[in-house]
Amino acid sequence: MMDAPTDNPRVNVGGLIAVSAVLLAVFLWTHWLTAVELFREWQINDNYSVGQLVPLAAIYLIWANRDSLRGLRLTACWWGVLVILFAQGVRIVGLMTLFESAERYAMVLTAVGVVLLVAGWQVSWRLKWVLAFLFLMVPLPGRIHTMISAPLQDQATTGAVFLLEVLGVTVDRTGHIIVLNDVTELAVAEACSGLRMLTAFVVVASVLAGVVDRPMWQRVAVVVSSVPIAIVCNIIRLVVTAFLFMWFDSDLAETFFHDFAGLTMMPLAVVMMMGELWVLSRLEIVDEPAGQPSTV
Repeated sequence: MMDAPTDNPRVNVGGLIAVSAVLLAVFLWTHWLTAVELFREWQINDNYSVGQLVPLAAIYLIWANRDSLRGLRLTACWWGVLVILFAQGVRIVGLMTLFESAERYAMVLTAVGVVLLVAGWQVSWRLKWVLAFLFLMVPLPGRIHTMISAPLQDQATTGAVFLLEVLGVTVDRTGHIIVLNDVTELAVAEACSGLRMLTAFVVVASVLAGVVDRPMWQRVAVVVSSVPIAIVCNIIRLVVTAFLFMWFDSDLAETFFHDFAGLTMMPLAVVMMMGELWVLSRLEIVDEPAGQPSTV
């Protein structure tokens, strides 16, 4: 008796590995210079140094969700070719206009297209969060960087002045320069805007959202909340730095701001996010049966 046909045919593992290897080799060859320049910027630009952790975090997210990937059908999806072609169009525009960010985003789009082409729609859709996460490894374009950095710098200065005054410190502000108790001068430079903290917290929040077993709206809420959390943590860092300037010396304050503060603010942000998840877990909607009175 012949076996009944199955809806999930056996995957040609050897062919899949061969095709994947060829596509990976072509991908690395065509985007090698872009990847090298991107890695170089991660090393010299502190605001986006967290980008080098994004590929590693993406691999971890795939591993953490391995159970949900088991049993999914691996089949080529030719829509991936269109995604790859679109990515190459974006790359050509970047090359013609000398817009480096377009080349970098095209590299990520190409990776997404390769996954869709090789693994198919089911796997790609299950990994949609991870694939979107990959875009965080690309530094913001210069114009967007300026649009975000300047308001962050203003917000950091305003928040620090407000909190210092609440704590009893006399503060005079001129632009981004504040004078503490008419003696100590502190400049809130662009490096103090908190953009580095913002990019790092968004990545951490995205990883956290990718591993917790929560509804999608709660995951999105955690990622979105990383922005105000980063602003609050940066203001706290500035205030602590201001007190160190007043009580001790500038060398200690500079060391705290650039070194120790980063180690303390990240755990604080994670605690805030976990607290947010705890609060969200208590927000349950109870459906009352029609025609019955609500219980008190």
